[in-house]
Amino acid sequence: MFSNDDFELLIQEIYSRYQYDFRLYSKSSLRRRLEQALIKFHCQNLKEIRMKVQTEKEFFPQLIAYLTVNTTEMFRDPGYFKSLRENVFPYLKTFPSLKIWIAGCSTGEEVISFSILLHEAGIKRFIIYATDINPMNLERAKKAIYDTEQVRKASSSYYEAGGTGSLADYYQAAYDSVQFNQDLLSNVVFSDHSLATDAVFSEMHLISCRNVLIYFEKPLQERVFKLFDESLVRDGFLGLGSKETLQFSSIKNKFEVRDRENKIYQKAWTP
Repeated sequence: MFSNDDFELLIQEIYSRYQYDFRLYSKSSLRRRLEQALIKFHCQNLKEIRMKVQTEKEFFPQLIAYLTVNTTEMFRDPGYFKSLRENVFPYLKTFPSLKIWIAGCSTGEEVISFSILLHEAGIKRFIIYATDINPMNLERAKKAIYDTEQVRKASSSYYEAGGTGSLADYYQAAYDSVQFNQDLLSNVVFSDHSLATDAVFSEMHLISCRNVLIYFEKPLQERVFKLFDESLVRDGFLGLGSKETLQFSSIKNKFEVRDRENKIYQKAWTP
Protein backbone atom coordinates (compact mmCIF):
# COMPACT_ATOMS: atom_id res chain seq x y z
CA MET A 1 0.00 0.00 0.00
CA PHE A 2 1.02 3.64 -0.36
CA SER A 3 -0.10 6.98 0.98
CA ASN A 4 -2.50 9.36 -0.70
CA ASP A 5 0.22 12.00 -0.76
CA ASP A 6 2.63 9.77 -2.68
CA PHE A 7 -0.18 8.82 -5.06
CA GLU A 8 -1.16 12.43 -5.74
CA LEU A 9 2.47 13.52 -6.18
CA LEU A 10 3.05 10.84 -8.80
CA ILE A 11 -0.10 11.71 -10.75
CA GLN A 12 0.83 15.40 -10.66
CA GLU A 13 4.40 14.63 -11.76
CA ILE A 14 3.10 12.67 -14.74
CA TYR A 15 0.82 15.54 -15.72
CA SER A 16 3.49 18.23 -15.28
CA ARG A 17 6.23 16.35 -17.10
CA TYR A 18 4.33 14.53 -19.86
CA GLN A 19 0.89 16.23 -19.98
CA TYR A 20 -0.90 12.92 -19.40
CA ASP A 21 -3.80 13.81 -17.12
CA PHE A 22 -4.88 11.00 -14.80
CA ARG A 23 -6.18 13.34 -12.09
CA LEU A 24 -9.83 12.49 -12.76
CA TYR A 25 -9.37 8.80 -13.46
CA SER A 26 -10.92 6.39 -10.97
CA LYS A 27 -8.50 6.44 -8.03
CA SER A 28 -9.34 2.92 -6.90
CA SER A 29 -8.58 1.56 -10.35
CA LEU A 30 -5.34 3.54 -10.66
CA ARG A 31 -4.17 2.40 -7.24
CA ARG A 32 -4.69 -1.26 -8.16
CA ARG A 33 -2.67 -0.80 -11.32
CA LEU A 34 0.11 1.05 -9.53
CA GLU A 35 0.36 -1.78 -7.03
CA GLN A 36 0.99 -4.09 -10.00
CA ALA A 37 3.55 -1.62 -11.38
CA LEU A 38 5.50 -1.71 -8.10
CA ILE A 39 5.89 -5.45 -8.48
CA LYS A 40 6.69 -5.31 -12.19
CA PHE A 41 9.40 -2.66 -11.85
CA HIS A 42 10.80 -3.97 -8.54
CA CYS A 43 10.10 -0.73 -6.69
CA GLN A 44 9.53 -0.48 -2.97
CA ASN A 45 7.23 2.52 -3.10
CA LEU A 46 5.75 5.23 -5.33
CA LYS A 47 8.66 7.55 -4.57
CA GLU A 48 10.87 5.18 -6.55
CA ILE A 49 8.34 5.14 -9.39
CA ARG A 50 8.26 8.95 -9.36
CA MET A 51 12.06 9.10 -9.45
CA LYS A 52 12.07 6.85 -12.51
CA VAL A 53 9.49 9.10 -14.18
CA GLN A 54 11.77 12.08 -13.49
CA THR A 55 15.09 10.55 -14.54
CA GLU A 56 14.49 7.67 -17.00
CA LYS A 57 12.98 8.80 -20.29
CA GLU A 58 12.38 5.25 -21.51
CA PHE A 59 10.50 4.30 -18.32
CA PHE A 60 7.33 6.33 -18.79
CA PRO A 61 6.04 4.48 -21.90
CA GLN A 62 6.34 1.26 -19.92
CA LEU A 63 4.46 2.76 -16.97
CA ILE A 64 1.63 3.92 -19.26
CA ALA A 65 0.91 0.27 -20.01
CA TYR A 66 -0.04 -0.14 -16.35
CA LEU A 67 -1.99 3.09 -16.01
CA THR A 68 -4.25 2.32 -18.96
CA VAL A 69 -6.65 -0.61 -19.20
CA ASN A 70 -6.04 -2.71 -22.31
CA THR A 71 -8.69 -5.39 -21.91
CA THR A 72 -10.19 -5.85 -25.36
CA GLU A 73 -11.14 -8.47 -27.92
CA MET A 74 -12.58 -8.66 -31.41
CA PHE A 75 -16.36 -8.42 -31.65
CA ARG A 76 -16.55 -8.02 -27.89
CA ASP A 77 -20.24 -8.09 -26.90
CA PRO A 78 -21.40 -9.49 -30.27
CA GLY A 79 -24.90 -8.05 -29.81
CA TYR A 80 -23.43 -4.56 -30.10
CA PHE A 81 -21.91 -5.30 -33.49
CA LYS A 82 -25.00 -7.13 -34.68
CA SER A 83 -27.11 -4.11 -33.77
CA LEU A 84 -24.74 -1.84 -35.68
CA ARG A 85 -24.99 -4.14 -38.67
CA GLU A 86 -28.79 -4.34 -38.60
CA ASN A 87 -29.92 -1.01 -37.18
CA VAL A 88 -27.20 1.60 -37.69
CA PHE A 89 -25.27 0.85 -40.87
CA PRO A 90 -28.36 0.75 -43.14
CA TYR A 91 -29.03 4.36 -42.09
CA LEU A 92 -25.39 5.44 -42.35
CA LYS A 93 -25.21 4.00 -45.89
CA THR A 94 -27.41 6.89 -47.00
CA PHE A 95 -24.50 9.30 -46.46
CA PRO A 96 -22.03 9.77 -49.34
CA SER A 97 -19.12 9.07 -46.98
CA LEU A 98 -18.64 8.34 -43.28
CA LYS A 99 -16.35 9.48 -40.49
CA ILE A 100 -16.10 7.10 -37.53
CA TRP A 101 -14.22 7.66 -34.29
CA ILE A 102 -13.15 4.69 -32.17
CA ALA A 103 -12.03 6.34 -28.92
CA GLY A 104 -9.80 4.25 -26.70
CA CYS A 105 -8.98 1.78 -29.46
CA SER A 106 -6.32 0.00 -27.37
CA THR A 107 -4.43 -2.56 -29.49
CA GLY A 108 -6.86 -2.36 -32.40
CA GLU A 109 -9.20 -5.32 -32.05
CA GLU A 110 -12.28 -3.11 -32.29
CA VAL A 111 -10.81 -1.32 -35.30
CA ILE A 112 -10.48 -4.65 -37.13
CA SER A 113 -14.03 -5.58 -36.09
CA PHE A 114 -15.43 -2.32 -37.48
CA SER A 115 -13.48 -2.61 -40.72
CA ILE A 116 -14.84 -6.11 -41.31
CA LEU A 117 -18.41 -5.02 -40.57
CA LEU A 118 -18.16 -2.03 -42.88
CA HIS A 119 -16.76 -4.23 -45.63
CA GLU A 120 -19.58 -6.74 -45.25
CA ALA A 121 -22.15 -3.93 -45.19
CA GLY A 122 -20.87 -2.74 -48.55
CA ILE A 123 -19.76 0.62 -47.16
CA LYS A 124 -16.65 1.69 -49.06
CA ARG A 125 -16.28 5.43 -48.48
CA PHE A 126 -15.32 5.90 -44.84
CA ILE A 127 -12.51 6.98 -42.55
CA ILE A 128 -11.99 5.48 -39.11
CA TYR A 129 -10.14 7.64 -36.60
CA ALA A 130 -8.69 5.20 -34.06
CA THR A 131 -7.33 6.96 -30.97
CA ASP A 132 -5.69 5.93 -27.75
CA ILE A 133 -3.65 7.55 -25.01
CA ASN A 134 -0.97 4.85 -25.19
CA PRO A 135 1.45 5.14 -28.17
CA MET A 136 2.61 1.54 -27.66
CA ASN A 137 -0.98 0.35 -28.15
CA LEU A 138 -1.24 2.32 -31.38
CA GLU A 139 1.94 0.74 -32.75
CA ARG A 140 0.55 -2.72 -32.03
CA ALA A 141 -2.77 -1.79 -33.60
CA LYS A 142 -1.05 -0.69 -36.82
CA LYS A 143 0.57 -4.11 -37.18
CA ALA A 144 -2.74 -5.99 -36.73
CA ILE A 145 -0.92 -9.08 -35.41
CA TYR A 146 -2.72 -11.11 -32.76
CA ASP A 147 -2.41 -14.37 -30.91
CA THR A 148 -3.88 -17.37 -32.72
CA GLU A 149 -5.91 -18.52 -29.73
CA GLN A 150 -7.32 -15.02 -29.26
CA VAL A 151 -8.50 -14.93 -32.88
CA ARG A 152 -9.92 -18.45 -32.66
CA LYS A 153 -12.12 -17.34 -29.77
CA ALA A 154 -13.17 -14.26 -31.74
CA SER A 155 -14.51 -16.44 -34.56
CA SER A 156 -17.59 -17.42 -32.56
CA SER A 157 -18.22 -13.77 -31.62
CA TYR A 158 -17.93 -12.85 -35.29
CA TYR A 159 -20.71 -15.30 -36.17
CA GLU A 160 -22.85 -14.09 -33.26
CA ALA A 161 -22.39 -10.56 -34.60
CA GLY A 162 -23.92 -11.67 -37.91
CA GLY A 163 -20.71 -12.36 -39.83
CA THR A 164 -21.46 -13.35 -43.40
CA GLY A 165 -18.26 -15.26 -44.15
CA SER A 166 -15.37 -16.66 -42.16
CA LEU A 167 -13.05 -14.60 -39.99
CA ALA A 168 -10.20 -16.60 -41.53
CA ASP A 169 -10.94 -14.84 -44.83
CA TYR A 170 -9.41 -11.70 -43.36
CA TYR A 171 -6.03 -12.88 -42.07
CA GLN A 172 -2.95 -15.02 -42.70
CA ALA A 173 -1.72 -17.41 -40.02
CA ALA A 174 1.95 -17.94 -39.17
CA TYR A 175 3.17 -20.04 -36.23
CA ASP A 176 1.36 -18.89 -33.06
CA SER A 177 -0.01 -15.61 -34.44
CA VAL A 178 -2.10 -14.22 -37.27
CA GLN A 179 -1.86 -10.97 -39.21
CA PHE A 180 -5.01 -9.34 -40.51
CA ASN A 181 -5.02 -8.03 -44.05
CA GLN A 182 -3.59 -4.53 -44.22
CA ASP A 183 -6.44 -3.61 -46.58
CA LEU A 184 -8.62 -3.53 -43.46
CA LEU A 185 -6.53 -0.61 -42.20
CA SER A 186 -6.31 1.33 -45.46
CA ASN A 187 -9.06 3.72 -44.33
CA VAL A 188 -7.86 3.97 -40.72
CA VAL A 189 -6.02 6.95 -39.19
CA PHE A 190 -4.32 6.11 -35.90
CA SER A 191 -3.76 9.02 -33.53
CA ASP A 192 -2.55 9.66 -29.99
CA HIS A 193 -5.47 11.35 -28.22
CA SER A 194 -6.40 11.91 -24.59
CA LEU A 195 -10.06 12.18 -23.70
CA ALA A 196 -8.99 14.06 -20.58
CA THR A 197 -7.23 16.95 -22.31
CA ASP A 198 -7.55 16.91 -26.12
CA ALA A 199 -10.13 18.49 -28.41
CA VAL A 200 -12.91 17.11 -30.59
CA PHE A 201 -12.83 15.19 -33.83
CA SER A 202 -15.44 17.08 -35.82
CA GLU A 203 -18.28 15.93 -38.07
CA MET A 204 -18.34 12.30 -36.91
CA HIS A 205 -21.22 10.06 -38.01
CA LEU A 206 -20.49 7.38 -35.42
CA ILE A 207 -18.45 7.34 -32.22
CA SER A 208 -17.69 4.09 -30.44
CA CYS A 209 -16.17 4.43 -26.99
CA ARG A 210 -16.72 1.28 -24.97
CA ASN A 211 -15.48 0.27 -21.53
CA VAL A 212 -13.41 3.43 -21.16
CA LEU A 213 -15.69 5.76 -19.21
CA ILE A 214 -16.05 3.28 -16.33
CA TYR A 215 -12.48 4.18 -15.37
CA PHE A 216 -13.25 7.91 -15.17
CA GLU A 217 -14.68 9.93 -12.31
CA LYS A 218 -17.92 11.81 -12.90
CA PRO A 219 -16.42 15.20 -13.92
CA LEU A 220 -14.24 13.57 -16.56
CA GLN A 221 -17.16 11.50 -17.82
CA GLU A 222 -19.08 14.75 -18.28
CA ARG A 223 -16.19 16.28 -20.22
CA VAL A 224 -16.07 13.27 -22.53
CA PHE A 225 -19.84 13.23 -23.12
CA LYS A 226 -19.74 16.90 -24.12
CA LEU A 227 -16.77 16.15 -26.37
CA PHE A 228 -18.76 13.44 -28.13
CA ASP A 229 -21.83 15.66 -28.43
CA GLU A 230 -19.76 18.39 -30.09
CA SER A 231 -18.06 15.86 -32.39
CA LEU A 232 -21.18 14.18 -33.77
CA VAL A 233 -23.20 15.38 -36.73
CA ARG A 234 -26.96 15.70 -36.38
CA ASP A 235 -28.45 12.18 -36.27
CA GLY A 236 -25.00 10.72 -35.58
CA PHE A 237 -24.66 7.62 -33.40
CA LEU A 238 -22.84 6.97 -30.11
CA GLY A 239 -21.99 3.49 -28.84
CA LEU A 240 -20.98 2.89 -25.22
CA GLY A 241 -19.89 -0.12 -23.15
CA SER A 242 -22.27 -2.51 -21.44
CA LYS A 243 -21.84 -0.80 -18.04
CA GLU A 244 -21.93 2.76 -19.36
CA THR A 245 -24.91 5.02 -19.96
CA LEU A 246 -25.98 8.53 -20.93
CA GLN A 247 -28.83 8.35 -18.45
CA PHE A 248 -27.27 10.55 -15.76
CA SER A 249 -25.26 12.86 -18.02
CA SER A 250 -25.98 16.50 -18.81
CA ILE A 251 -26.44 15.67 -22.52
CA LYS A 252 -28.95 12.84 -22.10
CA ASN A 253 -31.81 14.92 -23.54
CA LYS A 254 -29.84 15.53 -26.74
CA PHE A 255 -29.84 11.81 -27.57
CA GLU A 256 -32.45 9.16 -28.24
CA VAL A 257 -31.97 5.54 -27.25
CA ARG A 258 -31.75 3.34 -30.33
CA ASP A 259 -30.77 0.09 -28.59
CA ARG A 260 -31.02 0.16 -24.81
CA GLU A 261 -29.50 -3.29 -24.30
CA ASN A 262 -26.46 -2.62 -26.47
CA LYS A 263 -26.06 1.04 -25.43
CA ILE A 264 -26.46 2.67 -28.82
CA TYR A 265 -27.73 6.26 -28.94
CA GLN A 266 -28.58 8.69 -31.73
CA LYS A 267 -28.12 12.43 -31.51
CA ALA A 268 -31.55 14.00 -31.74
CA TRP A 269 -32.37 16.85 -34.08
CA THR A 270 -32.84 20.17 -32.30
CA PRO A 271 -33.94 23.35 -34.10
